[in-house]
Amino acid sequence: MSPSTSPATATIATPGSLGVLLRLLHQQFAGAVDEALAEAGFGDVRAAHASVFTFVPPEGMPVSELTRLARVRKQSMAQTVDELEKLGYVERRPSPSDKRSRLVFLTPRGQQIRPLAMAAGGRTEAQWAALVGTGELDAIKGGMAALLGRLQPGGE
Repeated sequence: MSPSTSPATATIATPGSLGVLLRLLHQQFAGAVDEALAEAGFGDVRAAHASVFTFVPPEGMPVSELTRLARVRKQSMAQTVDELEKLGYVERRPSPSDKRSRLVFLTPRGQQIRPLAMAAGGRTEAQWAALVGTGELDAIKGGMAALLGRLQPGGE
């Protein structure tokens, strides 16, 4: 069954709460990304790993900063980084500015994930636009972006 026709969304007859709708759409989106990664030979990447691939810049980042950006507990992020290190997707190196601190870097294998995930996300958005129309999808995205902007510190 394709991500766009799973039983979870097929059974929704009328709109539910925003939280449920966001969760179900996220599951669809994440499922499409997971499927694309698995097809490309990265079946060991899990949804929880996205918080690392999304935020680690080329210059590396401390686990504490990843924790803050991903809004997860430090213990959870440390465990995720440990898993990804064992799988060969990240490595920890001493910080050039503070030898007591270690930074997380994507390995060459880890650097392959983001473009694959973004391409899969783009295909999913295109499928969704074909289902509801580009204008409607753009309006949804615009409303969500506006809401997020206002929820950020210093937002209007």
